Amino acid sequence: MELLGVSLTEWVGYAAMAALLISFMMKDVRMLRIVNSIGCILFVIYGFMLQTSWPIIISNAAIVFINLYYLVLKKK
Repeated sequence: MELLGVSLTEWVGYAAMAALLISFMMKDVRMLRIVNSIGCILFVIYGFMLQTSWPIIISNAAIVFINLYYLVLKKK
């Protein structure tokens, strides 16, 4: 499946990249972690779409769990 000559896999990768870049421009740490987690989840999906690219999947899944730890368990 393609849209504008770009595959669905690439669109997921671009969306993940955009979410991560946007997250690093945020001043509110809670919102940064939420948007960063969305980007990381998209990168995990992207990793599976690339026929299981384990370094992408493992690193981004770990970041999601770290973000969830701070969002849920370390609330202030």
